[in-house]
Amino acid sequence: MRYGGADRVTARPAAGEPGTLVLPPRLTASAETLREAARRRGLHTVQLPTFAVPDGLRATCLHAGPSFADAVAAPLGLAPLEAPADWLAGLPRDLVRREIRALPVREAYALRRPVFVKSPNDKGIRAMVYADGSRLPGPDAVDPQTLVLVSDVVTFAAEYRLYLLDGEVRTGSRYAEDGRLSPGPLGPDAAAFGVELLARCGGGLPSAIVVDIGLLDGNWAVIEANAAWASGRYTSDPDLALDVVLRSAGPAAHLAPRDRPFVRAAAEDRAGAAAARRN
Repeated sequence: MRYGGADRVTARPAAGEPGTLVLPPRLTASAETLREAARRRGLHTVQLPTFAVPDGLRATCLHAGPSFADAVAAPLGLAPLEAPADWLAGLPRDLVRREIRALPVREAYALRRPVFVKSPNDKGIRAMVYADGSRLPGPDAVDPQTLVLVSDVVTFAAEYRLYLLDGEVRTGSRYAEDGRLSPGPLGPDAAAFGVELLARCGGGLPSAIVVDIGLLDGNWAVIEANAAWASGRYTSDPDLALDVVLRSAGPAAHLAPRDRPFVRAAAEDRAGAAAARRN
């Protein structure tokens, strides 16, 4: 099902009907595969032509990038889940095997060494190695209070994506080797590290989330956490990945109490919080 032009319709599932998965104007190959998995399950799928929500549309989940989610989640009554912005920086050193700090970008400007810098839960700051803090986007481009993750520059021999649901590793995939795209199977050792991570630190994550891990100098380490509703699946099982996606951005009215602290704040709320910090 697609909104737009002559194909525009109003989707309003009747009581007891399967849910509706909302998708953005442009789909990745991963999103197309998840759409097909949703259809096989009997779900409706709606691909919007713009970021505007049509009157009468109701949905039970979304799968898209942060900008689209920020535009449609509140009007659709959905609650996208994400890890706390400082979750990675708070992990024990033996789980990350490098120094990681969460700090306002204004403090990162003072760094005078190469560092890897990224935004925790969106793409506001491009994720890359910066020669020093002076190379970061300046205050004319980003709010100086914007939180960033700053870490040592390291090279992972292999990188894997884990789909986590209710404290279990549901599926996963290798996605890179030596910094190059290389999709492949998950492997038991990677899954076992995911189980260990959940046992030790799973309480700091929502019930549905994606976590990337990798091999660093022969040891497993956490790379980052990502919202399942915004993550590519690589070779992960599409049906099992869909289970995680559906929970990760479901109806706010059905939100479990444990997940309430992990709901992504609306864009206007984040802007208001940043303004309050400036004052």
